[in-house]
Amino acid sequence: MIWQCVKMAWKAIVSNRLRAFLTMLGIIVGVLALVVLVSLVTSAGDAVTEQVEGLGTDLIRVSIIDDGGRPLRLGELEAFAADEAIGLVAPLSQVTSIARYGHESGRAAVSGTTPAYYHISDQSLLAGRFIQTADVDNTTHVAVIAERGAENLFGTTNVVGATLMLDGRPFQIVGVVEDQESLTNLLVPGFPVYIPFTTATRLSDTASANVSTMVISAADTDMNAAEDAINDMLLTRFRRDEEAFSIFNQALMAEAMDEITGMLATLLGGVAAISLLVGGIGIMNIMLVSVTERTKEIGVRKAIGAGRWSIMFQFLIEALVICLIGCVIGVIVSWGILQVASALVGDVMNFYLSPGIVSVAVAFSVFIGLVFGLYPANQAAKKRPIEALRYEG
Repeated sequence: MIWQCVKMAWKAIVSNRLRAFLTMLGIIVGVLALVVLVSLVTSAGDAVTEQVEGLGTDLIRVSIIDDGGRPLRLGELEAFAADEAIGLVAPLSQVTSIARYGHESGRAAVSGTTPAYYHISDQSLLAGRFIQTADVDNTTHVAVIAERGAENLFGTTNVVGATLMLDGRPFQIVGVVEDQESLTNLLVPGFPVYIPFTTATRLSDTASANVSTMVISAADTDMNAAEDAINDMLLTRFRRDEEAFSIFNQALMAEAMDEITGMLATLLGGVAAISLLVGGIGIMNIMLVSVTERTKEIGVRKAIGAGRWSIMFQFLIEALVICLIGCVIGVIVSWGILQVASALVGDVMNFYLSPGIVSVAVAFSVFIGLVFGLYPANQAAKKRPIEALRYEG
């Protein structure tokens, strides 16, 4: 019976192609708005979350705002790392310098740090080594350069042993690290260069021998325990002054991005769903017209024994078929739009069609077909055979 109703619905749609297409247009636009908007937000949110996670979700960043005349020294960081909730601690002194090699030059984001930073920031070496404890203790002029910096200045990543000039001071390159695709590289101008923390304090007049920023990793996956531990130690260190420092937990940033993305997707999905409701009204209108036009057909079917539910089911299936065809067209067009958008933005972001949102679009289209097709189907089923056969409209 269902298959017979589907064939009858298809025949009715084909016999009035233009009218059927215009009826579907509301569903197509609604599905298009729903799928494209939610997919754009979801894809963008995933890209940003991935970048945030690239910075390390097990990383805590501490900034000393006001030391109250009691600056934090490099030697004190060992006491923080000794806590069982804390894994590694590394100071971070960042300045921007002009890097030169021969006639080539470029802006470098120079980070003064210690060996622990290599593991905290999840760096990967291409060649050579990272900064060692002896480099920090002896204030040596050694540098670890990022992959793209080596290629920009030297034309190759095989640069271990070469001399790099930073603001006119010579540094021997001892290692090359892989580029990290993270928000830091997008926000900080220039390519990363890592030098010993003690050396960085002498590179610029604005740099200080005191520790004003440090990055911390948790001993295990419990970031809250590590944050609580460092907060307690800093409160003790700065005499309970909560304004002396700030703590930024990057795991919370990733969670916040997920929440924001979810809220935006829900909001835009709700707005787009209104278009589907408008399309449903169009379907109800055209189905009422169809019922009126096919009054005699209904009378003939009832006269030869078709029951109320059979007539009702026929028109309900027709409304569902119109909705589902419109939904399929809308999803296909949405996929095409997302492919074009991905091609336009290049490697910056990849827009994809989420199976979840496609499922929602299909389910909502079925719901629209049932709700807005029910009244016309009921009107058709209620017609009396004799009156329907006499109809001359």
